[in-house]
Amino acid sequence: MQAEKEPAGQHLDLRVGEIVEVRSEAQILATIDARGELESLPFMPEMLQFCGRRFRVDKLALKLCDTIGSTGMYRMRNAVHLEGVRCDGQGHGGCQAGCLVYWKEAWLMRVPADEHNRPDRPPDLATDPAGSGCTHETLLAATRKGGSTAPEDELFSCQATEVLRAAPTRVPPWDVRQYVRDVRSGNAGLLATIRAVAIGVFNEYQDFSRRFLPRPLRIKGGMRLPFIQGQLESTPDGRLDLQPGELVRIRSKQEIASTLDRNNSNRGLSFDPEMLWYSGRQARVLRRAERIIDERTGKLLHLKRPCIVLDGVTCRGEYHRCCPRADYPYWRETWLERVE
Repeated sequence: MQAEKEPAGQHLDLRVGEIVEVRSEAQILATIDARGELESLPFMPEMLQFCGRRFRVDKLALKLCDTIGSTGMYRMRNAVHLEGVRCDGQGHGGCQAGCLVYWKEAWLMRVPADEHNRPDRPPDLATDPAGSGCTHETLLAATRKGGSTAPEDELFSCQATEVLRAAPTRVPPWDVRQYVRDVRSGNAGLLATIRAVAIGVFNEYQDFSRRFLPRPLRIKGGMRLPFIQGQLESTPDGRLDLQPGELVRIRSKQEIASTLDRNNSNRGLSFDPEMLWYSGRQARVLRRAERIIDERTGKLLHLKRPCIVLDGVTCRGEYHRCCPRADYPYWRETWLERVE
């Protein structure tokens, strides 16, 4: 008995924890247009290696926070994140951001419970699906934006750079339905959702108080949670030359705050409030990030000061309305200490 095959494009109404199989390359190419996109979401060449393999649905990609212009939350439709499936950047100049991949449900098929233990199928490398406006070569060409005249000016296109086209509908903070979906889908627990809502409401009040209330009526001067504010004019470097596999401890809130400027940055890298949850914890270095695509422009940035990516340390969405993107935050070495 083979896995159930819903027609391409059908909404599967998947839930967190379900087992799915990634469709063959030919089947997927038949669902996308001549630009290599389905509903404006690119299917990237890095995703082809997963064809025929089975994964657990980790989160439903119901919404996402805008990391391009910081304009709020946007709704994604008919897409999920699969457990442990991240972009390796091989089709995009070796980008090391390691973004969690978006999968349209049309690219997946539900696996019946009695077939969960069947081995993965070998990938189908057919590149000429009947009736498709897209080929393997099209996918490769779509990773570059037009207008580049020299290698140093080369611009890339990926799910991260095009995400606002794929999710154009803004979700305002007061839309209660988003939080109901978070809990019902299994994306977030009830207590975590209540906490995220409470943090959001408090921070909105803090923003209001800074603009309209006299200083004596403000809580901590109108600072947003988690109440961290740098004061330096020039920030320390603090390089450790950390390498993949090394064990580190993340410094305390006070120690990190002492390395930040008034924009809560160190050497141009912002410290995100989500990162404070990991203070005092230990983690292993996953890699030194030296090449990252700028989501605003598509340009591949070669970082003068490499950032550290820690294994298993991802954004939890507590300060971003339960956003399920689970991006890797970037760490300055001065925010870490080596564990011997």
